[in-house]
Amino acid sequence: MHFARTLRAAGMPVGPGKVLDAVAAVEAVGITDRRDFYWTLHAVFVNRADQRVLFDQAFHVFWRNPELLKKMLSLVLPEMNIDMPQQQEGAEMLRRLAEALHPNQPAREAEETELEFDAAMTFSDREQLRQMDFEKMSLEELARAKAAIARLRLPLFDVPTRRFAPNPRGARADMRATLRAALRSGGLLELKRKERRRRPPPLVVLCDISGSMSRYSRLFLHFMHSITNDRDRVYTFVFGTRLTNITRYLRYRDVDLALDRVAEIVADWSGGTRIGYCIAEFNRLWSRRVLGQGAVVLLITDGLDRDAGTGLAHEMDRLHRSSRRLIWLNPLLRYEGFEPRSLGMKAMLPHVDEFRPVHNLESLETLVSVISAAAQRHSAAAMAQERYGLREEC
Repeated sequence: MHFARTLRAAGMPVGPGKVLDAVAAVEAVGITDRRDFYWTLHAVFVNRADQRVLFDQAFHVFWRNPELLKKMLSLVLPEMNIDMPQQQEGAEMLRRLAEALHPNQPAREAEETELEFDAAMTFSDREQLRQMDFEKMSLEELARAKAAIARLRLPLFDVPTRRFAPNPRGARADMRATLRAALRSGGLLELKRKERRRRPPPLVVLCDISGSMSRYSRLFLHFMHSITNDRDRVYTFVFGTRLTNITRYLRYRDVDLALDRVAEIVADWSGGTRIGYCIAEFNRLWSRRVLGQGAVVLLITDGLDRDAGTGLAHEMDRLHRSSRRLIWLNPLLRYEGFEPRSLGMKAMLPHVDEFRPVHNLESLETLVSVISAAAQRHSAAAMAQERYGLREEC
C-alpha cells in the first residue's frame, strides 16, 4: 500500500483498484523470488511504456537497492554530492520520484558557478515554467501550472444572430413595433428601429483522456473548468473508448469538487482511443443541441486512434461543416520533426481550420491570443458586412 502511494505521488495513475489487484497478484505468485515479485507488480501498475523507467526506479529505491538509494538521497540531501549520469527523461522522472519519497525536504540544487550576466539576457522562473512541457514538470511545478491555467480566459466576442432587438439608433426600421405604437397613440406615427441581436457563440470542447493523453488531459480539465465558469454556453465532453458529457460537473466553483465528480462518472480514464466512434456519437446525439449559432469547437487529442481511422474522415467532415471553427490541439506538435503518419491523423487533418500544439503554458497563451485576434477580425468583417447590406437595402 505504501509503495502504491509512492507511485501515485510520483504521478502514476494508481488507484485503490490497482492496489487490491496487486495484493491479490502477490498472494498468488508469492514473495520468495525478487524477480517474480518485480514483474508481478510491474504487470499490475504499469500500463504505458513511459511509466517503465519511473516504476523501475521506484521499485529499486523503495525495496532498498543500495546503489540507487544513494543516488536518490543525493537529490534530496544537500550534504551529499554524487555524480549520477542519467538520460534527460530518466532524470526528470527520478526528480519527481524524489519529491514523492521525501515531500517535506527540498531537492538539492546543482552547484552554481558565479558568473555575471546582463539582466536582459536572463530568464525568470515564470518564463521557464511557461516553456516547460507538462510531461516534464515536477509536482510543485504542476501545482503552479494549474494556478496559472486557472487565470487564463478565452476572449468573448459577439456574433450576429437571426433575432432582432429594439434600438432607437438601429439600422433597420421595425414596422411591426411602429404599427403597434401608432395604434396606442391614436394614429400618430413614430418610426421604430431595431438592430440585429449579438451574443458570443457557443464553445464546445472535446478532450481525449486515453492513456497516451493522461498526463495532459488532467491539466486540460483545469483549463476547461476555468473557461466554463467564465462564460455561458460552454459544453465539455471527454472521450476515450466512449463519449461522456461532463458540462454540468465542471460548473462547480470548487475545481477539486468538480474534478472529483468527473472522476466518478468517467469510466474510461487512461484506456484506449476510439476517435471515430466517439465523434460519430457526438454528431448523432449532441451536434444539433450544442452546435447551434456557429459554435467554436476545440478538439484536444493526439490523433492516435485504435480503430486506425475507420470512418473518421466522414465524421470529421460533418463536425467541421457543423461548426464555425474547428481547432485541433495536439501535444505531439511539440516535436520539431513531427509528421502526421498515423491513419487517424491523416484522416483528421484535412477537416480542421487550425492545427496547433498544446503542451505547455506558452502554447495555451498562444491559443488565447490567436482566438482573440480571429475574434477581432470576425467582428470587424461582420460590422462591414452589416453596413454594406444596409447600403444595398437603401
